[in-house]
Amino acid sequence: MKNPLALFIALFIGNCLFAQTTPSEKMEDFVANKAENWQASYENKDTKTYATLLKEYVALYNGLDSISKQDYLGTTISAHYTMACLYAMANNKKEAFEFLNKTITAGSGYYDYKTLATDPDIDNLRNEPEFQKLLANMKELGDYLSLLKKANKYNLSDNRPLPAFTYQQSDNANLTALRKGLNLDSIAGQGSDVLQILNLMHWVHDVVPHDGMNGNPEVKNALSMLEVCKKDGRGLNCRGLALVLNECYLSMGIKSRIVTCLPKDSLKIDQDCHVINSVYSESLKKWLWIDPTFEAYVMNEKGEMLSIAEVRERLINDKTLILNPDANWNNQSAQTKEDYLESYMAKNLYMLECPASSEYNMETNSEGKTYNYIRLLPLDYFEQKPDKEEDKREKSNTTWITHKTNNANVFWEL
Repeated sequence: MKNPLALFIALFIGNCLFAQTTPSEKMEDFVANKAENWQASYENKDTKTYATLLKEYVALYNGLDSISKQDYLGTTISAHYTMACLYAMANNKKEAFEFLNKTITAGSGYYDYKTLATDPDIDNLRNEPEFQKLLANMKELGDYLSLLKKANKYNLSDNRPLPAFTYQQSDNANLTALRKGLNLDSIAGQGSDVLQILNLMHWVHDVVPHDGMNGNPEVKNALSMLEVCKKDGRGLNCRGLALVLNECYLSMGIKSRIVTCLPKDSLKIDQDCHVINSVYSESLKKWLWIDPTFEAYVMNEKGEMLSIAEVRERLINDKTLILNPDANWNNQSAQTKEDYLESYMAKNLYMLECPASSEYNMETNSEGKTYNYIRLLPLDYFEQKPDKEEDKREKSNTTWITHKTNNANVFWEL
């Protein structure tokens, strides 16, 4: 059984208001006054109290607008799943299946095949034909490692025209100001480039908490975002953390990209992705997997650091992967190879996307600017065309272009 509420409480309880009137304010009031009791009912396996609070929560959730619902979507899905677990453990099969089906249909849907296939809390349901049918359907959507293994082929002859990858030089005035303003030379230290890369990742992870429930500030350069976080006592989502770290690397003369790691999502219901950094080590002559959200990097059996491409290939071919032992979320939750790599990242390594130009302030809306991204698609993907997609945003007068390729070699060119 998952713990759906601890993170929910931590992220919201400190910001709640009272005497609310709007649907969002009523939800905040619920978090402030009842979420801890809800958590306790889960821990005590108090099915009756949990069900009562879940009913109240769902009524509040259904009253939210579509945008606000996204903030609570993960909690909604997990809360229904936990209710199914509580009923299953009590051997109330009819109620357990009712909430398991609600789990799958709640919001964007639940399709965590690995948990459903192995969770001991629902063992009382496993021999039921209804469960076997659910599990078979879930495998097609949520067996993430199996889906990734089917996506092992690229086309290295794909020569569709793409913009070149570029990296802003460290003598850029903004990057120079960033380097001096944050004292990055001291933070990076005087060791090898690999040690500097790791030191900067550790620093960003510690100085700004991850907050996946909220967006990032409108101005998306490192100095501005760090200032806003300090002033407002807030964090950044995974993209914001990767953007900050990316500029720190560029300011130190280290080539780096942000990489959006995306699921297959054949039903177009998975709103989740993860953004990390791909950082080039001159001493090792290779790209390295660097994840500031989870303070994570990945090694092979020899202790050699791996790139995103190497981790993906090793997951597909069942080769040894070692996650750094201090990988964690917000210095609170330790990460394991099984959850982080074999489940979460196996889902999100299906396809990859990078900005063509890695530079200061690269994702802040700028009047009239065109933003180019390159997406690497496996041949297994169901939407190969068009070769590029344009999104013209009238409000900001910007154009966002996604160029597609099946050529992994071109995508990882320096």
